Amino acid sequence: MPDLLIELFSEEIPARMQARARDDLKKLVTDGLVEAGLTYAGAHALSTPRRLTLAVEGLTAESRAVREERKGPATTAPEQAVQGFLRSTGLTMDQLEVREAGKGQAYFAVIEKPGRKAAEIVAEVLEATIRNFPWPKSMRWGAGSLRWVRPLHSILCLLSDEGEAEVVALDIDGIASGNQTRGHRFLAPEAFSVTSFDDYAAKLKRAKVMLDPEERAEHIWHDATNAAFAAGLEVVEDRGLLTEVAGLVEWPVVLMGRIGEDFLGLPPEVLQTSMKEHQKFFSCRNAKTGRIEGFITVANNDPTDHGATILAGNQKVLSARLSDAKFFWENDVRVVADVGLEGMAEGLAHVTFHNKLGSQKDRIDRIEALAREIAPLVGAKPDLAAEAARVAKADLQSAMVGEFPELQGTMGVYYAKAAGLPEAVANACKEHYQPLGPSDAVPNDPVSVAVALADKIDTLTGFWAIDEKPTGSKDPFALRRAALGVVRLILGNDLRLSLLPLLNKSFSNIGLWSEGAQEKADEAVRKSETRRSEIVVELATAASEAARRPLQEELSRLNAEEFSLIKAANLTRELCKEITRNVPIAQGELPAFNYDRLKVHLRDEGIRHDVIDACLAMPGNDDLTLLVKRAEALSAFLKTDDGENLIQGFKRANNILTQAEEKDGVEYSYGADPKFAEDASERTLFAALDKAEAAIAPAMKAEDFGAAMSAMASLRAPIDAFFEAVQVNTDNEIVRRNRLNLLSRIRTICLSVADLTKLEG
Repeated sequence: MPDLLIELFSEEIPARMQARARDDLKKLVTDGLVEAGLTYAGAHALSTPRRLTLAVEGLTAESRAVREERKGPATTAPEQAVQGFLRSTGLTMDQLEVREAGKGQAYFAVIEKPGRKAAEIVAEVLEATIRNFPWPKSMRWGAGSLRWVRPLHSILCLLSDEGEAEVVALDIDGIASGNQTRGHRFLAPEAFSVTSFDDYAAKLKRAKVMLDPEERAEHIWHDATNAAFAAGLEVVEDRGLLTEVAGLVEWPVVLMGRIGEDFLGLPPEVLQTSMKEHQKFFSCRNAKTGRIEGFITVANNDPTDHGATILAGNQKVLSARLSDAKFFWENDVRVVADVGLEGMAEGLAHVTFHNKLGSQKDRIDRIEALAREIAPLVGAKPDLAAEAARVAKADLQSAMVGEFPELQGTMGVYYAKAAGLPEAVANACKEHYQPLGPSDAVPNDPVSVAVALADKIDTLTGFWAIDEKPTGSKDPFALRRAALGVVRLILGNDLRLSLLPLLNKSFSNIGLWSEGAQEKADEAVRKSETRRSEIVVELATAASEAARRPLQEELSRLNAEEFSLIKAANLTRELCKEITRNVPIAQGELPAFNYDRLKVHLRDEGIRHDVIDACLAMPGNDDLTLLVKRAEALSAFLKTDDGENLIQGFKRANNILTQAEEKDGVEYSYGADPKFAEDASERTLFAALDKAEAAIAPAMKAEDFGAAMSAMASLRAPIDAFFEAVQVNTDNEIVRRNRLNLLSRIRTICLSVADLTKLEG
């Protein structure tokens, strides 16, 4: 069986596109080969900045011959139907067979497709792959119609078997396939031929090309950590940057440089971000001080001067970049010193959060009000939580975050400390964004928790109030992430609070804000109209042209603004009506959305969704911590033999009771009396129910769900024995009623722990 080697050699492929391109090349080619009737033993794709490579092992030499029979229309069918069948099969009338088929005769086509050589199939598949390759962005060059991510220079396509290599012939817009490739652009640019994948990989290594991206990444990390260790530093781990840099070089050479003394006072995150974003440098940290003191750069060359020239050039560019960062830092610290962090935040009044939810300042005001409500529930001081809410997003106005948006929150901590704010307030500037995803840390400082909950709840209620909810896979405002954040903040801090009142309070804040916005817009119109009237009077009494001129200019300006003011007032009025209309609907929908996020979270913890539904049906379900404790206990109970069997017993009792109540038109919910018991199993069950009821009630009150489940498990044997020994629907009506009421006690006691009717199976 031959092996297939494909290399598509081009100008530099962007690093961010390489992993996806490897997967696409492998999938498109192997799927095409299999669809054409070939099989293979294995395939793997590799890449460097200038080449995509695919190696397919154990490819069959040719496809198998195929014989296909297809039934056509009846012989009595219209001519049009017969002609359509002929076109679909590619046969002529005399090639069709007539056979008996059911009630009459029909035409049959026998289509025989001979096997095809692998080379022929590979050529077709590879051409289709290249012409239809799904690059996120592609380009045309020269006069051809071919599109590729960067100009494609050559195509290597070989079938090799036992030392013999055959070039698969194809030509795409003048690019003919061959058995040649090239090495490193600078270190070994000459072309050379290859005979197999092993020969190809070995010759590329001699030509200063590491073909495997994982090998390049491992080489970079090994040399970088060794260089940093030798200088008494450690490399700050960044797997994303490592993957990107490995996609930028074919022959990585690691070089280490030092950061100038003028920049060592900058926050470590600023240095890391600036070097990563602008220069693709790794940061080197002093483990004792935490300062960033050096950097690692990776060259795509083998310098003769041990990298001195490259480092000198990089350090010159880096100094310019870090000078900008230093300017931003010093400017921001100066602003904070002059007006305070709240003063910096004032500019957010002119930054729109959403055209239907006001400015960032409007949102901060709502978060502050809600944080005051939440603070006592999470153990924080209301004034401290309110102060943290006012400054939490102030760094959005800073020059540093304007340059590096990913530093939002991080810079807020530094600016808050520079302003002399309490530690808890400073930390909340960053922590209120958390958790950012399912794997992100959950803050535990009470002030941070209060502001983080207020921030996420305001986001959820705000977008629900304007009917901007997630639909299908679309969630442009990350509302699922916000809801999961609320869930994790509550559960991660073991908070005992009711979520519904907080949601309703936030909806109320949205409503009050919209009413206030409407009043401001109407007031602006009234002020404009009043001033226009005053100007008209002043113009009538003006003594000279010089006195009238500024009045006429002001009147012209007000006339020009009038349409905009009226339009804004009308839009605000409609928005207020929309929010008033949407909020009652949202108050019913948003809790269910949060519960769905809770289900997703608990599913990852191994708790079934029907178990959560069984607990959601119980009182107090908006206390998520209590809900999860109940769900965890029920989940553990159901994994035991007693739990599984008791559930079956409960369902049997519930089914018999439900059917009897529907048939008799009455509710059997009281009156079970041991004196009517005819069998020992009945008397035993009465005693067991009394004992379980006495244990379950205090356990539930104490929220000891494990003890309640254990007490419920004790009912398994008596219930099993009862159903084995007794016929519930007996002919004796008094005994039947008594037994049905006894089943009602089983149902009531079991449902006091969780709504077991919600369980599946």
